[in-house]
Amino acid sequence: VQLGESGGGLVQPGGSLRLSCAASGFTFSSYVMSWYRQAPGKERELVAYINNVDGSTNVADSVKGRFTISRDNGKNTVYLQMNSLKPEDTAVYYCKAERLGLVHLVYWGQGTQVTVSS
Repeated sequence: VQLGESGGGLVQPGGSLRLSCAASGFTFSSYVMSWYRQAPGKERELVAYINNVDGSTNVADSVKGRFTISRDNGKNTVYLQMNSLKPEDTAVYYCKAERLGLVHLVYWGQGTQVTVSS
C-alpha cells in the first residue's frame, strides 16, 4: 500500500497550490479519502474529505470557500486545490485513505510541506 503526496512548496499569500495524492496497493474507489494538516506545535487536523460512494465532500470551516477536494478513481488520485492561501495554512499536509465497515482500514501518506510566506 502506498500513498504519495506531491505538489507542496513555498507560495506567497494569496497564491494557489494543487496537492495530489497517488494511491496504489488497494481498491481506491472503496475508500473515503481525506486531507489532514499539521502545523508546528499543533495537532493534526482534518482539512477535507470526499466520500467514495456518492462523491460528496466536506471541508473545514477554516478553509471553506478556498479549498476544494476532488478524486479521480480512474487515476487512483485525490486532489486538494488550495486558493487564496494564508500564512496560517502553513503545515505538512497528509493524505489519508479509510475503508469503513466490518473491517476498518486506514492508510496515511508521508506528507508534503506547504509554506505560505512572502
